[in-house]
Formats: sequence, structure tokens, C-alpha cells
Amino acid sequence: MACQVEVGLKEHHFHMKQLISRETLFMSYFAFSDCKNCLYAFDSFGVAECYLLLVMAFDRDLAISSPLHYSGIMNRALCIELAASPWVIGCVIVAIPTIFTAKLEFCGPNEIDHFFCDLAPVQDLACSDPFVSGLATTSSAIFASMLPFLIIVGFYLHIIVTILKIKSTIGKKKAFSICSSHLIVTCLFFGSVIFVFGKPKGSQQDKFFALVYTVIIPLVNPFIYTLRNKDVKAALRKSKLLRVLGPIKISHIQQYH
Repeated sequence: MACQVEVGLKEHHFHMKQLISRETLFMSYFAFSDCKNCLYAFDSFGVAECYLLLVMAFDRDLAISSPLHYSGIMNRALCIELAASPWVIGCVIVAIPTIFTAKLEFCGPNEIDHFFCDLAPVQDLACSDPFVSGLATTSSAIFASMLPFLIIVGFYLHIIVTILKIKSTIGKKKAFSICSSHLIVTCLFFGSVIFVFGKPKGSQQDKFFALVYTVIIPLVNPFIYTLRNKDVKAALRKSKLLRVLGPIKISHIQQYH
């Protein structure tokens, strides 16, 4: 999937061409303010997800290292604060580079090869010097992705040390099962995000990994998290059992006829 965005020289409009396939081309026009709002909302949600994963890592660390004190520490007020803080942090962090990007002048070249409005592709369209906005974007990216990732790594190091102290094998397996789904999602999400920010600008793989953390990972998240649910596991086993027993029952009935 490819996309081009054009900035009008006078009216400051964006022209998006989204390549659905080799034969089909979807085209839409929207103002610069719409693109600015789009990238602000998109990046805010992305930063919020980074910090939500951090909150979930803290929750699992607390559940494993202090199971007896978990209910007392994770009270209703703290849960509300932990749930709301990622959204506030996301809005604040993304606001800074978005403001600097909005102050840039756009006059051409006016095309980017991407499938959504994002800070770096839009900054590449600017005629004025994007150094300050690029510096703000890089600094925000550090606080948005690298900081929560490093803290999550710290939490998991503490979790590993705690699990190693557990003597029973069953206890170790149970403790690991608490973190397994979150660990998978964290590795997939931060792996693709760090790869995108770590590669040079204009890399051919940017769009693919951007597609991974914007579309593919959110699609598989529900499946990863629900696989630990006992009811889901029971339903899956039951469905497999019915598939096996169905033909047997039918052939057994046919024998009596």
C-alpha cells in the first residue's frame, strides 16, 4: 500500500492518493488543518499505547513481586490515575512537535510516499528549515517510546529475578503465564516502533513496519490477550472436540440404519 500527499501552493490543501492495489486508486482532498489534526490524534494514541503497556508492566510486576499487598495498593483511585495518565501524557508529548510542524511553510516539493499523515513525512514537505521541528520530534520520540520501553525492561528484569526466587515449578509457570501475553505484545509493538525510528529517513521498510504497529498488532492484540482466558480455551477445546466427534457420531448413526 502506498500513498502520496500533495500540499497546495496557495490554498494549503493536501491531496492524498491511496493505492489500494495496482489497478485501483483512491483519491481524496483535505486541508492542512485536517492533516495536522490527523497526525496529532494518531501520534497521541500511539504514545498512549506505549504508556499503557508501561502501566500493564507495572501491574504485572506488582502482582508477581507483592501478591499479598496487590489489592491494597491497586485501589480504585490508583487504577483511575494509571488508566488516565497515558492519555494525558500522549496528548502533551505530541502537542510540542505538532505545534512546531504547523508553523512550517509549505510550498513544494509536495509529495510523500506514505499511507497516512505523520510528523516526519509532513516535515519533509516544508520549504522552511525543519531543524527545530525535527529536533522536537526526535526529543518527543525519546520520551514517547524509548523511555517507557526502558522502564518496561526494568520491570521485567525485576519480574525475572522474582520468578527465579520461586521454588516450585508450578509457581514459576503461573507467574510466567501472567506476563506472557503482555510480553508478546510489547516485543511486537516496541520492536516495530524502534526499528522505524532507528532507521534513516526514507527507508523503504518504514511503511511496512508502520503498517505493523498501526494495523497488524492492534488486530492480533485481542487474540493474544484472550488466549489466557479459561473460557476461551474451553471453547476452543470444545470446538476441536466437536469437529472430531461430529463425523464419528454421524457414521455411528448410519451403521444402525
